[in-house]
Amino acid sequence: MSVVGWIILGLIAGFIASKIVNKTGEGFFLDIVLGIVGAIVGGVIFTAVGATGVTGFNLYSMFVAIVGAVVVLVLYHAIFGRRY
Repeated sequence: MSVVGWIILGLIAGFIASKIVNKTGEGFFLDIVLGIVGAIVGGVIFTAVGATGVTGFNLYSMFVAIVGAVVVLVLYHAIFGRRY
């Protein structure tokens, strides 16, 4: 998958995961970064349990990336918390 594909997949996955975890986005660039990291984490998690990781730009890969991004966001909020 190309760099542009990873960015688009990361943006979509990060945005959806942000809406699932805390109902608001983290910001455009942080959504992209957390989404890309989430896609990698999701691939590692799915591979560890015997499933296929990210295979390209398709619905299954989007699901894997969203699951990973949710995990990353939960860890992000646990470590950094919300500062008001």
